[in-house]
Amino acid sequence: MNSKTNLVVIGAGPGGYAAAFLAADLGMNVTLIDKEKNPGGVCLYRGCIPSKAFLHVAKLINETHEAKDWGVEFSEPKINLEKLRDWKSSVVSKLTGGLGQLSKQRKINYLQGKASFINSSTLKIEKQNGEVENFSFDKAIIATGSIIATIPALQIKSSRVLNSSTALDLPLIPKSLLVIGGGYIGLELGSVYSVLGTKVSVVEMMPGLLPGADRDLVIHLSKRLEKSFDKIMLDSKVVEMKEESDGLQVKIQNKNDEIAEQKYDYVLMSIGRKPDTSGLGLENTKVKVNQRGWITVNEQLRTDDANIYAIGDIVGEPMLAHKASHEGRVAVEVIAGHKVAFGPKAIPAVVFTDPEIAWAGLTETQAREKEIKYEAAKFPWSASGRATTLGRMDGVTKILIDPETQRILGVGICGPGAGELIAEGVLAIEMGANLTDLKLTIHPHPTLSETLMETAEIFFGQSTHVYRPKR
Repeated sequence: MNSKTNLVVIGAGPGGYAAAFLAADLGMNVTLIDKEKNPGGVCLYRGCIPSKAFLHVAKLINETHEAKDWGVEFSEPKINLEKLRDWKSSVVSKLTGGLGQLSKQRKINYLQGKASFINSSTLKIEKQNGEVENFSFDKAIIATGSIIATIPALQIKSSRVLNSSTALDLPLIPKSLLVIGGGYIGLELGSVYSVLGTKVSVVEMMPGLLPGADRDLVIHLSKRLEKSFDKIMLDSKVVEMKEESDGLQVKIQNKNDEIAEQKYDYVLMSIGRKPDTSGLGLENTKVKVNQRGWITVNEQLRTDDANIYAIGDIVGEPMLAHKASHEGRVAVEVIAGHKVAFGPKAIPAVVFTDPEIAWAGLTETQAREKEIKYEAAKFPWSASGRATTLGRMDGVTKILIDPETQRILGVGICGPGAGELIAEGVLAIEMGANLTDLKLTIHPHPTLSETLMETAEIFFGQSTHVYRPKR
């Protein structure tokens, strides 16, 4: 059987379905292909959404404990694991089912199956029902995303070894859990298990958690995790894992080459993700892949093949859902003939731990590495009235400024709700705002958003709640 379509989108994650939906809105004949029953991708099925559902539950449990300091005491929460799993599954089903309906309303031809290129204008589609179809197209967008990265030397066949997907199934609440990798995924999932009653330890090869994030943001999270986690082992790596009848025997080597052994009920491998290009048949096209496995594209998301575009995790970092969505929309607009390019000044990153950490634009770490001139202003949340009412003074808001123009170069926030607050920083950077713009913008009181305004005021020595001599 042979079919024809204007645009085919391979992969229905946040990048793929955003692209397909916009293309349909612009009047294109669109086919969307994915292995799942409905659009959503890893983000909705096995990533962002289910993890945030569990993190919300963890936050509620934490608040019942913290309320004791305010004169309100709750009995110890009882965890109904089956109901908790059902809650997560219901969230996923609602959102993916909704996307399925939106796809139908837009009259998108949604195919459940796997696609591979026969050439630059034809796909072979292996459908879920076993049928195989050759599919001709005018333009294609590859949006197959990423897969879990592994350490070959530590790969053992054991149900006790979890990854970022299987950990979200909450197979049980283990007595002990080792998280390999101190990045955002490992810390988020480790936080969930810790609140549910597991003794969580983390091993990280780098000298600090969340490598790449500014240390003055991470320090607040590190202090809190040191209290809630059993152990945080930095400058260390796992060199061996063996399954025994009652757990996993793990050997951990520190920076002095000393090796310690410890037994854990479960181990969570969380070392990141890598682009998923396997089985796409790219060798049958002109699409090029670099040494790191990413498809090479230009600022319009065009590959080296005139008919094929690529977006999302498969084209490089940052590997974030919202970046993929915007790339998808740009690719479609380019295909539609619009003069557009993907060139954001800031892509926000959020770590949904407790406290949350978020940043956008230039970080201090990047500024030092690239020798970019900057000045920094910081507002401690211990001076925030709203943070004090929440009992959460463990936070900071920071702004990086161009010393010559006072233009905002970057924003970093650590504290509850940082993921919501960072959007104002992103908007300021994208609009080319300077610090005076932010200082003169009236923020509601009492809110955490005020910390952005007061950070700007600190730069000029005019903050109401923090004294700093004038410049």
